[in-house]
Amino acid sequence: MLGRVEEIVTHLEMSSPADLRPAPPVPGVSAEHVPADSPLVRPTTVRIGKPYNWPSSRWSDDDWASYLAREGRQCVLIRYLSEVAGLADYQSHGDGEVEITTFGLVPEYVGKGIGGYALTLAIEQAWQCGPDVRRVWLHTSDLDHPHALPNYHRRGFRTFRTTRGQR
Repeated sequence: MLGRVEEIVTHLEMSSPADLRPAPPVPGVSAEHVPADSPLVRPTTVRIGKPYNWPSSRWSDDDWASYLAREGRQCVLIRYLSEVAGLADYQSHGDGEVEITTFGLVPEYVGKGIGGYALTLAIEQAWQCGPDVRRVWLHTSDLDHPHALPNYHRRGFRTFRTTRGQR
C-alpha cells in the first residue's frame, strides 16, 4: 500500500442550475444513467481514481457494496462514441442537496478535449437527481488531475471551503 500524502481539498458548490456555464458540445459524448449496481460502475471508478490514489481504488468488496447500496445513489456513465469514457455518481443528501461524489475520465480519454463537456453533462444530471435540488456540491484535491479544479470553476462552481488532509 502506498504511504499517505498531504493534500489540499477544495469544496465547490452551485446554488442554481443557472450557475452552470456549459462547455461547447463535443460530438459523440453522451451521458447514460445506469443502476448503481451496474457491473461497469466499480471498474470504471477504479480506473478513473487509481492514477490519483483515490481511496475507492483500494476498497474491498464490502466497502463497495455499502457505498453503492446507499439510498439516493445515482450513477451516470460518460460515453464517447459508445465507449465508456468516464463516470459521474451522485448522492442525494436530502434537503435539496446533491453531492457529485465521483466525476472523472478513464486514463485513455484524459487530455482528449472531452472533459469540459463531460462535466457539463454530469452537472446537468446532478440538477435532475430530485424534484427540489437547490444545491450541487463536490470536492476535489490538489492530487487529482491538474485540470480538475479549473474545469469546475469554468463550469460555474464556486469554492466554499478549502481544507488540508491526507490521502
